Amino acid sequence: MSQPLIAMLKQALPTCNIDVLTTPWVAPIYRACAEVNQLIEVPLQHGKLQWRTRVQLAKQLRLANYTSCFVLPNSLKAALIPWLAKIPVRIGYRGEMRFGLINRALANPPKTVREPMIKHYAKLLQLLPKMDSPIDNLIANKPAQLRIPPLDQTEIQIRLSSEKIDPTALYVFAPGAEFGPAKRWPSERFAELAALILQHDMRADIIILGSTSDTEIGQLIQIQTEKLGMNTARLHNWCGTTSLSQALATIANCKAMVSNDSGLMHIAAALQIPQVAIFGSSDPRHTPPESSKARVIWLHLPCSPCYQRTCPLGTLACLKEITAAQVFTTLNL
Repeated sequence: MSQPLIAMLKQALPTCNIDVLTTPWVAPIYRACAEVNQLIEVPLQHGKLQWRTRVQLAKQLRLANYTSCFVLPNSLKAALIPWLAKIPVRIGYRGEMRFGLINRALANPPKTVREPMIKHYAKLLQLLPKMDSPIDNLIANKPAQLRIPPLDQTEIQIRLSSEKIDPTALYVFAPGAEFGPAKRWPSERFAELAALILQHDMRADIIILGSTSDTEIGQLIQIQTEKLGMNTARLHNWCGTTSLSQALATIANCKAMVSNDSGLMHIAAALQIPQVAIFGSSDPRHTPPESSKARVIWLHLPCSPCYQRTCPLGTLACLKEITAAQVFTTLNL
């Protein structure tokens, strides 16, 4: 969701160099952004200050004489490095007690008035000094766009070929969501959908993508699909066996993808892959897949969006009431 900001910045200031400070596990996303000049990868960990690491990095960045910095996370820790590096212009939203660390700031809108994150980030452009291009013109119709590095593309094509998977009949499931169970469509629904797809298309293969933590979900989908009387030879659990770069390339090669509201959902949107995105506790008005080829299923029950990791009511109705048949029909097979 930050890629359009990078693209708009490059469009407004074509001669600028844009470097991105990121963690190694997110770096493949930015390697797929054509506008990025250089990646600075640092293994910063969620919830940890790592003061010495931040100070050392700031000293290195100071030597590069950066003129401006966009700080997209709202945390205090995210604002420390550019402040320590003495970057003159530090742009971001007001967040976690970071007055002074961010010296050009916008107020965060209340949770009840959330807008799409792409537009939310893009508004920060107006705080950049000497911004000549009209911001509204830059923001309009600017979906994310990614490019797959040729080596990653070749690597996945070789793996697909070795497993006798035809990309023209390949579907990807992304059943994970790091935030918690309240964002995950149940595994039995994914299994029911797998059965419908495999019955409908005798050429189809389905790859389940996710991190190592999603391996068990992938195995459960395979077991539940088999219990429905389906041969699961064409249902491949790749969870934990691909890097993020390889996952990007796999999605780029598929016919369609079904996912929860997750990072892989946004990747499919940026790659313009036909997709069905399933929302439960979160709000597609705030984090939608920005693609004309995306279809969203969200029941918008009175209790949602609740933004909770687990269902406060213990029913998970917002997800369980979405049927496999409904998703299958939305796929428009």
